[in-house]
Amino acid sequence: MAHKLYILSSGAGGTKYMTTEALAALDECEVVVGYRNYVKELSELIGDKPVFMSGMTKEIARCQEAINYAKEGKTTCIISNGDVNVFGMATLVVELMDEQNLWDEIEVESIAGVTSFLATASRVGAPISQDFAVISLSDKLTDIDLIDKRVQLGLEGDFVLGIYNPKSKKRIQPYLNFLERLKAIDERIAIIASHVGRNKEKVTITTTTELIKEGLEHPEITMSTLIIVCNTNARLTKNGLVLTPRGYLNKYELNGELKAK
Repeated sequence: MAHKLYILSSGAGGTKYMTTEALAALDECEVVVGYRNYVKELSELIGDKPVFMSGMTKEIARCQEAINYAKEGKTTCIISNGDVNVFGMATLVVELMDEQNLWDEIEVESIAGVTSFLATASRVGAPISQDFAVISLSDKLTDIDLIDKRVQLGLEGDFVLGIYNPKSKKRIQPYLNFLERLKAIDERIAIIASHVGRNKEKVTITTTTELIKEGLEHPEITMSTLIIVCNTNARLTKNGLVLTPRGYLNKYELNGELKAK
């Protein structure tokens, strides 16, 4: 019987966005591996289980440690914030498993989670009911020209855009390029969300004009920030929420009947 390794999504922040499947997997596992800050958030759920923690830029070491524990026969989980497949640990674990040809030895199961993109949308109304794309502005692993291309095509295609990892203290050029792309389009509603799911959570509804105006000095734009740029159909509701109509009321009357052509 193959040993078990869970790639476990902890959700957008804290514990409120963890699924029942994630909670069950965490309860089942014997060893927990993860980025220090994320593991600490789950300390009450982890209890006295053995834990391997490390800091930023140690992703390969964490994933390999989780694989090693599983090889030893211990049911193991590696914690990934948000969703494991949205800029999370799933890709690296699967890649390492494949490189080491461990599929007959270890059973890997990914546990889905609620991302900050989805959690933020739930906070502000209904902003992403049409096609959307999520893009990370981090050029640590992705060429900056490719990031720029994806942003431009997303805006040209009128997608709702979720922008992850907008900038850090040293990594500013991708964000500057993003702002330049915004200058080339008409004003759109923008949503800024920081520390989603945590005590410091802050969600602001603004516009792309304000993002451009604030530039690099915007106090809310950090590595802990998610930006949603709405499409051209989005509007504010009478009570100040964001609505991107899907098109129902263009086709149907309020009683549900088809509108006359």
